[in-house]
Amino acid sequence: MTTKQIYELAVALGIKADLRGSAKVKKYLARTAKKFSSLDKKNQAKFDREKLTNPYSDTRILVDHGRRAVKKIMAGIDMEGPELLLADHLGGFDLVISHHPRGKALADLHSVMDLQAEVLADYGVPINVAESLIRPRMREVNRSVSPANHNRPLAFAELLGLDYLCTHTVADNLGARFLFDRLEKKKPELVADVLDLLAEIPEFQEAEKFNSGPLLFTGQKENFCGRVAITEFTGGTSGAKEIYEKMSQAGIGTIVGMHMDEEHRQEAEKHHINVVIAGHMASDSLGMNLFLDELEKKGISVVPVSGLIRIKRF
Repeated sequence: MTTKQIYELAVALGIKADLRGSAKVKKYLARTAKKFSSLDKKNQAKFDREKLTNPYSDTRILVDHGRRAVKKIMAGIDMEGPELLLADHLGGFDLVISHHPRGKALADLHSVMDLQAEVLADYGVPINVAESLIRPRMREVNRSVSPANHNRPLAFAELLGLDYLCTHTVADNLGARFLFDRLEKKKPELVADVLDLLAEIPEFQEAEKFNSGPLLFTGQKENFCGRVAITEFTGGTSGAKEIYEKMSQAGIGTIVGMHMDEEHRQEAEKHHINVVIAGHMASDSLGMNLFLDELEKKGISVVPVSGLIRIKRF
């Protein structure tokens, strides 16, 4: 497989796993195409045409040297200068894959957050409410990432002759779908049951050994979990803190997320929502592993670094 084929596979897997369902993703792409066609030539020239086929602005090929085949990959949660120098030192690597976005994918991270509104709507939050709350947060995220040195690791990759790909929301979609299906099958009754479900998953078992496994941020283990929502797992980054009141009103009793800051936690607690935090690196690893498995099945060698807890499921 070439780097481009690996990228195309990542996008296809992300769409298939998307909690909105592939039909809604196709409608989203159709709206993007309509928006593009309405632009004048000047603005069409500036438009990121990847968005016509890839709904995830934080998943991109960032460096591609045009290799015919990728045989060996170094993959991690964050692929920065040290990891790229390690890949060069060890030798034999064609491609590095970072989970977290860099370059233009980080600069446009906010664009993928509208996914959250549609997911929340499927859980019963009115779409107009979800959209009105997520949009100011999207602008906030855009401002917060704007000062970053976005292309720093990409210069390393260019000089070292390494291809560079980031797979953020596509991997998060895979992890979210995995947990969603588990919850649908197990139908937990208590918050403790949700924690027990996570404890069965190897990535979270490994994280426990390093004191970074799942934690209960609000609520009690003995609480009834009510409707459990996977709303803090994909869609760029944390949404608006004001959403928890609307989630509670929509009948959501428990949310499962990767991470949560104190301000968001206090809002969730204020509105009587149980919060189960699975753990950032372990959650990211779950989604990445589901993707990397597909590459290894095709004969590509994968070496994990940078916080990636590599678990194979084949």
